[in-house]
Amino acid sequence: MDALLKTKYGVGNVELLPVSEPECPDDGVKIDVAYTGICGTDLHIYHETFKSYPPVIMGHEFSGVIAEVGKNVTKVKTGDRVAVLGSTAVTCGSCEYCQTGYYMFCKDRRGMGHGVNGSFTKYTVVREDMVYKIPDSVSLEEAALSEPLACAVQAIEELTTIQVGDTVLLSGPGPIGLICLSLLAMKGCKIIVAGTSADATRLELAKELGADIVVDVINEDLQAIVLKETNGKGVDVTVECAGAGPSVSSCLSALKQRGKHIQVGIAGKEMTLDFDTVLYKQLQVFGSLAHSITTWERVMNILEQKKINLAPIITHKLPLTEWEAAFELCEQKQCGKVLLSHNA
Repeated sequence: MDALLKTKYGVGNVELLPVSEPECPDDGVKIDVAYTGICGTDLHIYHETFKSYPPVIMGHEFSGVIAEVGKNVTKVKTGDRVAVLGSTAVTCGSCEYCQTGYYMFCKDRRGMGHGVNGSFTKYTVVREDMVYKIPDSVSLEEAALSEPLACAVQAIEELTTIQVGDTVLLSGPGPIGLICLSLLAMKGCKIIVAGTSADATRLELAKELGADIVVDVINEDLQAIVLKETNGKGVDVTVECAGAGPSVSSCLSALKQRGKHIQVGIAGKEMTLDFDTVLYKQLQVFGSLAHSITTWERVMNILEQKKINLAPIITHKLPLTEWEAAFELCEQKQCGKVLLSHNA
């Protein structure tokens, strides 16, 4: 079978190569991968701004159908449609973070797609506890967005309180930003979405998903628009999903006194900020790193209850052989979520 690998350290060094089909161990679950989403992390791995352990098969946002189960597996069976919590591929299981469900902070953690082999291929093998059965009403395409949905759910639902009537500035209308937008729209917030001219396609999609105002920060004065829309006060909450220094600075400037900033985007490099803004405005700043075990339980409920429509966020489905074109779409921001599949 073919797989998309980060072959060695350095910028680039990503190739589609033949690899051996994995065997299913007694405690394992072998999955026929249906769809894998391209994540910003994959782009960071390509550009060597996110740590990986090559050679490694990339990809971690995926859905599939169970092709085989080991003899010790009891909770799932062949033919089950599933999403996978790839972040827990390797953890110690005994530290305070593993014990409380905050596995992202385990010092031994390695996730699929960068630390161990991931899902940009035909078959992958995981532990039984990493597998979540998806409802029949949820498509495999939507299920592939379970992991980014989990990231958005933690940021919007679990870190702090965002209320009906709050005005929220969301900066960075990439796929996770668009999912955050969908969750904020469900709450009844007034939502300003900011992006650059390169985000034109995504800003249009943001309008469809419930943004009240979209702002091209290259051609429009974001701070003036914020002051106009909040009667000079500033927004209640900012959600930064771009991972860019100017975006973070704009968010902090746009907040009212005692407002809340939620950092979702990964910069991958140092940035310069006027951190006195946090002091003088007495801001609350939250970092949202991925998700926890309780987040995933909530995500499965959201999918089953059809509380959010992920389908419009999926704009492209391409075969794995066209990964370079797919990555370029993401780099150029001419898309929402792009899915790759060996079956496409």
